[in-house]
Amino acid sequence: MILGIVAGSIARSLLPGRIKGGLLSALVCGVVGAQVGGWLSSQFFHIPLGHFWSLQTWAIAIAGSALVLVVWGAIKGRKQS
Repeated sequence: MILGIVAGSIARSLLPGRIKGGLLSALVCGVVGAQVGGWLSSQFFHIPLGHFWSLQTWAIAIAGSALVLVVWGAIKGRKQS
C-alpha cells in the first residue's frame, strides 16, 4: 500500500489534472498502476519486478500509474464530450 500511495502521488504530480481527490485516489491509482505496470513489463518487456526497495519496481509502478491516469483521462474526457 505504501508503494501504491507513493507511486500514485508521483504519477499525479507528473500528470496534473488527470484525476482529482486525495490520498484514497492516489492509493487506488498507484495500486492499479503497479499491477498494470508489473503485468505489462513482465509480458512485453520480460522485466521482472524486484523487491520493495528496488528502483526498477518503483519505476514500473510509477509508469503504470501514469498509464492508468492517461487512460482514465481519455475515458473521462470521452464521456464528457
